Order: sequence, then C-alpha cells, then structure tokens
Amino acid sequence: MRGLIVTFRHFFRRNVTIQYPDQKHIPPEGYRGLHRLNKFPEGRIKCVACEMCSAACPADCIHIIPGPSPWDGGKERYPVRFDIDLLRCIFCGFCEMACPEEAIELTEIYDFSDYTRDDLVIDKEGLLEVYDLTKDQNYYTKNNLSKASSVDTPIDT
Repeated sequence: MRGLIVTFRHFFRRNVTIQYPDQKHIPPEGYRGLHRLNKFPEGRIKCVACEMCSAACPADCIHIIPGPSPWDGGKERYPVRFDIDLLRCIFCGFCEMACPEEAIELTEIYDFSDYTRDDLVIDKEGLLEVYDLTKDQNYYTKNNLSKASSVDTPIDT
C-alpha cells in the first residue's frame, strides 16, 4: 500500500521530461552551445587570425590558418581556414573570452547532430551560416557585459 501512495504522489507532480522535438527546451541564460563567427555590419569577418582562441582552448579543437586580408584597408590578417571540431569541444567558453575582437561567440543552439564525424567539424563558412541564423540575438560579449555593469545602481549602506 505504501508503494501505491508514493506512485499517486508522483502522479500529480509536474513532468520532468519534455516531448522533444514537439516541445523545444529553452536553454538558461548564459548557455554555451554552437559557435558562431561574427561579422561587421558591412560584411567583413571580425576575426584577425590572432589565434588567441586556439591557444586558450583546453581541448585543442580550434584550428586557424592565417593569411593576408583580402579587403583593401582591412586588418593585417584574415583566417584563410577556421575549423572547430565539435566532437572535441567541451563548450567552456574560453575561446570567446580570449578573443580580443569578439569575433567568436557561443550561441544557444544545442540541437546539432550528424551522421559522420567529419560533418561535425565546422569550417569558416559553417560558422558564418550560424551567424546569419543568430545575428539578431545578443550573447556574451565584453561590450554587453561592460554596458550591463556600467548601469548606475544605488548601493545600500
């Protein structure tokens, strides 16, 4: 009888599972998902191929080959190749914190999968496609963080 009481008690509680993909999970604020490579409003990539993100990555999943900038008056370097291996990535966010140009960000996209391992290595074009999908959304950047902290709030003493 005691087991039946426990069953009835759990029967009226809120469900823990969701019916994915019919119901989408809303990730919490600050969730670190799929990467994106940011662009300036005129369409140039913000990345200057400084390789700070690949140096900061503990999983060694970011590979950059720098080259000269294809734009006139552009920055000194440009990523000719920019790959991120999502199978090695631990989504720690060190890459976006290390980037001086705020060129790389982690989005809230969590549902990415594929049939082969090679398809989960995202190249520069794939990262720019993610930017086109999520350019209206604001994620963690140093500028957004400094704007939020510069708001005048009274301190109670």
